[in-house]
Amino acid sequence: MRLALDAVAEKKALDPVVIDLKGIASFTDAFVVCSGQQRRQTQAICDAVVDRFRLEGVRAAHVEGYALGDWILVDFTDLVVHIFTPATRDFYSLERLWGDARHLRPEAAPARARKKRPAAR
Repeated sequence: MRLALDAVAEKKALDPVVIDLKGIASFTDAFVVCSGQQRRQTQAICDAVVDRFRLEGVRAAHVEGYALGDWILVDFTDLVVHIFTPATRDFYSLERLWGDARHLRPEAAPARARKKRPAAR
């Protein structure tokens, strides 16, 4: 989850939120939902997410909607990243649709444990 949040922040995604679906949905543990101002930005956000996970040895199971860019879905099985343009995000309103789930802002999302690297000399 932290990888996705760091990647979307790097591309200046708007209003990222984590929707915790553990115990609510059987198909994934969480959504990361964010927006980009227009198609080029949503595609850049998607590329950053996919690249960040690839560096960690994780490939997306499925990417959908990239060509149009209004709603890009990146499926990592236990995490699904939704990248919208603002109008499309308002229209589908996933945050409202999953209103019974816990919603977290990026700063409240759990950090992934990282291996300590030796300090550079």
